[in-house]
Amino acid sequence: MGSREKRERPPVPEALPVPAVDAHTHLDACGATTPEQVVEVVDRAATAGVTRVVTVADDLESAAWAVQAASWDERVFAAVALHPTRTTGFGDAEQREVERLAQQQRVVAVGETGLDYYWDYAPAADQQEAFRWHIDLAKRIGKPLMIHDRNAHEDILRILGEEGAPETVVFHCFSGDEDFARRCADQGFVLSFAGTATFRNANARGLRAAAQQAPADQVLVETDAPFLAPHPYRGRPNEPYCANYTLRDLAELRGVTAEELAVTTSANAARVFPFHQVVAG
Repeated sequence: MGSREKRERPPVPEALPVPAVDAHTHLDACGATTPEQVVEVVDRAATAGVTRVVTVADDLESAAWAVQAASWDERVFAAVALHPTRTTGFGDAEQREVERLAQQQRVVAVGETGLDYYWDYAPAADQQEAFRWHIDLAKRIGKPLMIHDRNAHEDILRILGEEGAPETVVFHCFSGDEDFARRCADQGFVLSFAGTATFRNANARGLRAAAQQAPADQVLVETDAPFLAPHPYRGRPNEPYCANYTLRDLAELRGVTAEELAVTTSANAARVFPFHQVVAG
């Protein structure tokens, strides 16, 4: 693949036969920072059959932006939290602001929060303290908890057990193997699969086994755009429309049609995220 091609977005695929949801994306990081740009990106997603997106914050500035962006287009919803790599110095003022934003009507999840032991941007102790606070917030306001888990499986489960998990927990960009998926599913957690679950390298085998075997009613599809473009476009810029590629790949892996998996994951997203409350409001 040439350098020019690597900079280009994948082609927009044929629309899915039924609507799908991108359960986790970062519209601002995709370059959509104005109302017009947000509409352009979600229009492109809708062309591929992806008709709702959840844009996710990782710091206070992006949290405020995500809440604003969700008011620009009825197909956009928000999730807000402080990313674990941003938790150094997470004090009372920051907590008050996250809590204020998380209670806004078009915010459908507290996230992404959790633990990241891959990057050395925040001490583990700070991350864990912030994770516990976000767990409590999700329970207090009655919204799903969206988890970022990188190289931290056991501590994530331990802390959820110690604090008591919220009613709904979503493992964003699920990264575990089949055994870890089973342990999460047994606790009722929802597994959201990104483009990484379509990769064909040896390191992805355990993840693909997890995606193949995860209970149908506990599966979501996401992009985590602009990162993690799915096979065969790995390394290229990602956008919400590329959830179409991931969904089709996972449907084949699971032995169902794309239509069946789109119906299932859309129903799961509607159950997990309080979309209906936003629309009704």
